[in-house]
Amino acid sequence: MAMFSVKHLVAAALTLSVGLLSASAGATDEPPADPTLAHDQAKAVSDSVKRGAKSVADSAKDVAGSAKEKAKQVAQSAKAVAHEVAAATQEGAQQVAATAKKGAEKAKAAANGDKTQTPP
Repeated sequence: MAMFSVKHLVAAALTLSVGLLSASAGATDEPPADPTLAHDQAKAVSDSVKRGAKSVADSAKDVAGSAKEKAKQVAQSAKAVAHEVAAATQEGAQQVAATAKKGAEKAKAAANGDKTQTPP
């Protein structure tokens, strides 16, 4: 799920960057008369793209960290459930063993003809 979000973030950043580049490139068909103005515009677009890329990278890092934390929580929950299941299984096995022992004692008594035991 995290990769799905990261892919969308990257796609959005690339779309934004391409949009900024095409907007600045298509703003004028003629190059500016002042070369420093063209350089400043190019630097502004470049800085904007860098900020957008950094923002996307930070968001991706946050998503990855969040996914890692959720995975830890799921693992801890699964471990707790596994311990509960193991304890319940052990208790059930002990009950089955006790019932089987009582049944065996009753069967042995019946086979020997012993009628002194009273049913529980």
